[in-house]
Amino acid sequence: MNILFIEDDPMNRRVVKDMLDVAGATMTGAESGEAGLALIDTQDFVIVLLDLRMPGMDGFETLRRIRARGDAKASLPVIVLTADTAVDLRERCLAEGADEVLFKPVAMDSLFDAIGRMLAKGEGDGMIG
Repeated sequence: MNILFIEDDPMNRRVVKDMLDVAGATMTGAESGEAGLALIDTQDFVIVLLDLRMPGMDGFETLRRIRARGDAKASLPVIVLTADTAVDLRERCLAEGADEVLFKPVAMDSLFDAIGRMLAKGEGDGMIG
């Protein structure tokens, strides 16, 4: 199971990679929205984990571009991982097309539960956790 994590902070990418390693999942990291979109073009992922606050293209624009694709990848499950705690942020993310929103620091069981829900909705090969 290959999961894409679009996150500009290398330490956050490492922490999530370590969590996913425990579950036997493979994580591909991208340091920007642009890099993440390029990876979606060339690789197959079962889920996208997405930070909102990144230099250049932010997470909202990245999410809009994923959803605007003209192919099956437009429906990739997207879980937003954010440290932003604005009152209406969860609702905004869901309105923009996110499937789930988790707030940092993300606990391993919360991440696995969210991934499991996404896989259960789709055609995933199995569940994590």
